Amino acid sequence: MVNIKKQKKLIIANWKMNPDSLKEAISIFSGIKKTATKLRNVQTVVCPPYIFINELQKKVSGHRLVLGAQDVSMNNRGAFTGEISAIQLRGAKVGYVIVGHSERRGRGETSGDVATKIQVSLKEKLIPIVCVGESERDEHAEYLTFLRNEIEESLAHLSEKDISKIIIAYEPIWAVGVNANSADSPEDTEEAVLFIRKVLSEMFSKKTALSMNILYGGSINDKNSNFFLERAGVQGLLVGRASLKPKQFSSILNNANLI
Repeated sequence: MVNIKKQKKLIIANWKMNPDSLKEAISIFSGIKKTATKLRNVQTVVCPPYIFINELQKKVSGHRLVLGAQDVSMNNRGAFTGEISAIQLRGAKVGYVIVGHSERRGRGETSGDVATKIQVSLKEKLIPIVCVGESERDEHAEYLTFLRNEIEESLAHLSEKDISKIIIAYEPIWAVGVNANSADSPEDTEEAVLFIRKVLSEMFSKKTALSMNILYGGSINDKNSNFFLERAGVQGLLVGRASLKPKQFSSILNNANLI
């Protein structure tokens, strides 16, 4: 395992298009807050639907639990119906933004689009959580070529200084969503993470590659989260369904705080 300096674990909650009402959103957020604000070794980021951000922002206190966004427009302003700009997110005091999630890539978002979104996010001092991952894993390891191309294209035109401000989230697509059979194994995830660091070291430098935060996302729950944090060489998790259940998500946070 790569020797990474011990640091706070970063746990991202991606609520996707949930819940149905502001009342539910406040209830879930309040349940998470009871745990997250007490943990010294964990940085928690909740990424709700845009419509809930302003109201939930009123519930934020301190720095251990903050808000992020699930996506950002490639454009700063103008006739782009339904999109939210990085400027608008910064105005809403959002600190993080998920970019290139597999569900958006699956609807046509390209790595070139992701590269642009990273640039506009960095310009507004947002921290991009850049998602990468293969759609299937073959026994001949051809998926690594896909992963390399996705990383190189998504991070194109970034400087050494810029890349240090980015978080990578490895989410194998076959392990994401309600139709996923299971999460990846911590051992296989560690191999993928090592490969990601190898590509980053070739694009930038070994020092930068080793210092970057890499998260794992894909069917994470309170039963398996500790195994990924202990064995997979990651510095945090991108959590979907389980983040909508305060009790289960709090268990994930408590596990992370002890590792």
